[in-house]
Amino acid sequence: MTEFTGDPATRATVAASPDGASARSAPGDSYPVTSSDGTPLGHVPRASQEDAHEAVRAARTAFGGWAEHAADRRARSLVRVAEALRDRHARLVQEVVDADGVAPDLAERLVTTAADRWTHYADRIIGGACDGKAPVGVVAIVAPPFGPLLGLVSLLAPVVAGGNTAVVVASERAPLPALTLAEALAEAELPDGVVGILTGRTAELAPLLTAHADVDAVDLTGAGESAAALASDSTAAAKRVLRPEGRVDWFADPGTARVTAFLREAAS
Repeated sequence: MTEFTGDPATRATVAASPDGASARSAPGDSYPVTSSDGTPLGHVPRASQEDAHEAVRAARTAFGGWAEHAADRRARSLVRVAEALRDRHARLVQEVVDADGVAPDLAERLVTTAADRWTHYADRIIGGACDGKAPVGVVAIVAPPFGPLLGLVSLLAPVVAGGNTAVVVASERAPLPALTLAEALAEAELPDGVVGILTGRTAELAPLLTAHADVDAVDLTGAGESAAALASDSTAAAKRVLRPEGRVDWFADPGTARVTAFLREAAS
């Protein structure tokens, strides 16, 4: 599990365990993070190419077991994630304020909605959103640079709700909410490898994942200007690609579209 050390205003992070819902980097390899107004917040792990390969290997290993979980069992896991995020509400609010410079009341709403999104998908899969379908496999997710908590959760939660495993490239400019999410995922006891969160340089990590032979699908919602090139790499590698056009309203009712985007017809 990711561990934070030092005063909250200037805390540093240390590399997490190589298994489970964790952030990954080579020991001692890190980069500085600042708030939206330039205040130093500490250093976070800078994942290497080998870290990315290891995250994909872990996700592939975990996929079979997670995909076989009954919907109600996966739903219980999602509810535990929501509870773990609520336990970290105050910390996450401060991290969102620091990351995007938003007012505290908006940060409160963003954090509350992020926790509620996990229960939303828990309810949907219990309600039959995945019936007759099967997960596609390992999904690579490029998180949005802004909205580093709610945006990330809005992409990640439906992927794992559908029985897929995920490797995430966290927001490079604002990775602290993703690290707190990794901590919550670990506390919720998701099986090892179901979610791997990589912090580091998006330009280094995203192309590796989108072209990786053991990645089955990619979500480029957060990829911005690099989405076209990454989509081309993914298409050439015969992967399923989700690349919505236009700006995404993270507060909008997500329905089940992001769950079904990474499902296929179940074998008869």
